Amino acid sequence: MNEKTMKTSFPPNEIQVSLKINDKKHSLTLDSRTSLLDALREHLYLTGTKKGCDHGQCGACTVIMDGKRQLACLTLAATCEGAKVTTIEGLAKNNELHPMQDAFVRHDGFQCGYCTPGQICSAVSLLEEAKNGEASYVTADVRNISEELKLSEEEIRERLSGNICRCGAYNNIVQAFKEVHSGDDEMPTWKSATEEQMRRAKKNYQLPEHQ
Repeated sequence: MNEKTMKTSFPPNEIQVSLKINDKKHSLTLDSRTSLLDALREHLYLTGTKKGCDHGQCGACTVIMDGKRQLACLTLAATCEGAKVTTIEGLAKNNELHPMQDAFVRHDGFQCGYCTPGQICSAVSLLEEAKNGEASYVTADVRNISEELKLSEEEIRERLSGNICRCGAYNNIVQAFKEVHSGDDEMPTWKSATEEQMRRAKKNYQLPEHQ
């Protein structure tokens, strides 16, 4: 290696990586071992994607890559060239929340909020899985799938089981997903219920009058 080559070479393990994140192109100089999660947080300062276990077990780092769920902590940034990556920051458009984000707010699908970005990215990807008729471990009859799937609550819970919520907001998360997926307008948990939802809730849960 001559002197000129040495001056223009990257240090050991450093590579040039081109990433497309939230429809914006970025050129980064990274250690070849840098995970997508660290590239997002430490180099692009997109801190919405959270680092939880850093071992692919909690789902907090879930992002969307080419329409599919991806664990950013287990994905090398260098392998993402040519892919379209969407993080929680890229879901809202024109200052309007994505329907799934809005449903999480309406149904109180979060408490501390640390797992929420991963939960929402996973839920948005699941919408596409259902739309494409992709089967899962608990799909009742995989031979009869020909079009969009209407997911049961059991399926929703199974398909989102890779995202852990330490606070235990699972029921609310499922209700938020059901609203976006199938139009289920079960009573939200916050003060965003419509008059019709309030009327139905009062009717369904009316206490018996004292004699």
